[in-house]
Amino acid sequence: MDCRLCPNLTFRAGALLPLLAASLFVTGASPLANAQPAAVEAPAPAQLAVPSVRDTVVAKMIAKLMPENHISAQGLNDTISKRALQLFIDSLDPLKLYFLQSDIDEFAASENSIDDMVRKGDLKLAYDIFGRFIQRVDERVAVAQELLRGEFEFTTDEAIVIDPKSTHYATNADEARDRWRRQIKYSLLDLKDDETTGPEAIEQLKRRYTRYARRWKQTDSDDLLEMYLTAVTMGYDPHSTYMSPQTLEDFNIQMRLNLDGIGAQLSEKDGKTTVTRVIPGGAAAKHGKLKTDDVIVTVGQDESGEMVDVVEMPLNDVVTLIRGRAGSTVRLGVKAGGVGAVEVYKITRARIELEESAARGEVIEHVSPDTNNTLKIGYINLPSFYLDMESARQDKQNFRSSTRDVHRILDDFNAQGVDGIVLDLSKNGGGSLTEAINLTGLFIDRGPVVQVKNSDGSVQQYADEEAGTAWSGPLVVLTSKFSASASEIFAGAIQDYRRGIVVGDPATHGKGTVQTLMDLGQQLFRSNRANYGALKVTLQQFYLPDGESTQRKGVLADVILPSITSKMDVSEGDLKFALEHDRVKQARHDLYNMKPADLIGMLRQRSMTRVAADKEFGDLLRRIELYVAQKEQNTVSLDEEQFMARRKELDSQKEEEEETLETQLSDEKIYRDNFYNQEVLNVTHDYIDGLRKQNLAKAD
Repeated sequence: MDCRLCPNLTFRAGALLPLLAASLFVTGASPLANAQPAAVEAPAPAQLAVPSVRDTVVAKMIAKLMPENHISAQGLNDTISKRALQLFIDSLDPLKLYFLQSDIDEFAASENSIDDMVRKGDLKLAYDIFGRFIQRVDERVAVAQELLRGEFEFTTDEAIVIDPKSTHYATNADEARDRWRRQIKYSLLDLKDDETTGPEAIEQLKRRYTRYARRWKQTDSDDLLEMYLTAVTMGYDPHSTYMSPQTLEDFNIQMRLNLDGIGAQLSEKDGKTTVTRVIPGGAAAKHGKLKTDDVIVTVGQDESGEMVDVVEMPLNDVVTLIRGRAGSTVRLGVKAGGVGAVEVYKITRARIELEESAARGEVIEHVSPDTNNTLKIGYINLPSFYLDMESARQDKQNFRSSTRDVHRILDDFNAQGVDGIVLDLSKNGGGSLTEAINLTGLFIDRGPVVQVKNSDGSVQQYADEEAGTAWSGPLVVLTSKFSASASEIFAGAIQDYRRGIVVGDPATHGKGTVQTLMDLGQQLFRSNRANYGALKVTLQQFYLPDGESTQRKGVLADVILPSITSKMDVSEGDLKFALEHDRVKQARHDLYNMKPADLIGMLRQRSMTRVAADKEFGDLLRRIELYVAQKEQNTVSLDEEQFMARRKELDSQKEEEEETLETQLSDEKIYRDNFYNQEVLNVTHDYIDGLRKQNLAKAD
């Protein structure tokens, strides 16, 4: 599959992250603490499968295809080798809770050799590291079972480090054992609530640790190859991955079928199942409570099925539990933002209906708080850049597309005589590149919309070729840190043409790359009958008309509004080894007079004055400060009184944060009348008035 027209399609850590309606595969590790037994005999290492001849062939193919096709044109070298070792170790032990420092020192002796090994098809290092990991897991689980038979003191003033960047690998058995003791205390406190007694929590942890060790031992050679080669490919950038034959088969099924689920994207993060996006129009979006950054800890079927503990469970197994037929019920035990008490969400599975995720518009009569005059503002909510590609290829009439739907809305707005338009892309994670170009063409006459650089350094321009516009008046584009890929192309083009202004978070997501899927069986035999898996490789990078890349930097807002989303670690730049921002030559294009510098300065000043005087924005700024302070906390007290006080505080904060996110990112209505969106309209009102005073309310 060529992903050039779906720039928001995301893979991560060897995992496919589609809607939660299809099978996923991801490698993961436990958030449990480490401890090496001092008095317990270590179990014998598990007998691992050995690499096959096919595995050797695949490794050689990856070593050949990555340098030939990756946008960086970088060879498989010592730099990639060092990164690959780090990523592979992190995929097994992200919290530094299993390996000893002596293990890491031993592995480091090969940090410059992985590139040479992979070129030769030599996978011995992967098996050696994984074998050592299985040995350490068995040791830690043995200690866990021993410690769980003892007593724990919850009044001692001691803490646990929760940020892996702030800790190190244990240097000896005693240090490892103490970490494990603290982690068990943390887990017991975390499980302690009105429904889970002490003995029940202990039995739950015993089952959890045993299951964790058993699942790692079920890792086969395909799984291990995917983990290892994905560490190599992600040494180039976080979106280049190797998909095993089973993962490729799952992906192809997902692309062919509309399977039922809750409509969410999940990833494994530090051994936890974390929500990365709630899909507009899906069951979870309709339910309304599940949010980005939430952690799913239990899953139950129907109204009364057992709540299964999914902590440390492989992501594909979690997805299997959550997925089901439309109309059936799944119950999710969720920690909002990954902290605090668990709340159970009961969600009815459903298919995502296009009508629910399509563009919608509404005309709002807005009264300026400063001048008291009224303007008609058209508000368009666009959750994605969608296109019915099959119907378009067959040249069917009236096929659905975001451009066609927005065009109809604009025609209606024109008929109603609106004074300006807000296009809301704050929840838009991307979609069809073609649609981003065509949609931009509704607001500019014609010209280049995006530039694409290939791995050979050549640059192509993709332009709107159709003359005329559907709307030539004032345009405000609303964005957030969740606005990604195709959204960034549209917003950036509007900025470069000086056609309108961007309002919202300081910057958008910052994904400026294109991936393609290369079937290895087809590469080897000119046929995909033999399933050797696939390489997803980043082969192009996006640039705006003025030459700036959207990579990492995103699109900067002209007028910034305070938000919690801007403080979340969810952008491209938060990923390891994300490609750097750069630029190409500017493309020749027209300039409109819709963004005079003096007007932008006035809009910023007026907005800051209103925000400073607004009580609800004041409360928001306080919540942002609390959120940042909590996020930067590296340790947690294991004193029960302090732990529970912190949980109560976090639960209160999370409730406020959820209200704030609901305010900014809700899909419930086309336009949600709240203080944040009111300020968006206030800025839009000032913008329209300012353009009229300068006789610029229409594009030249």
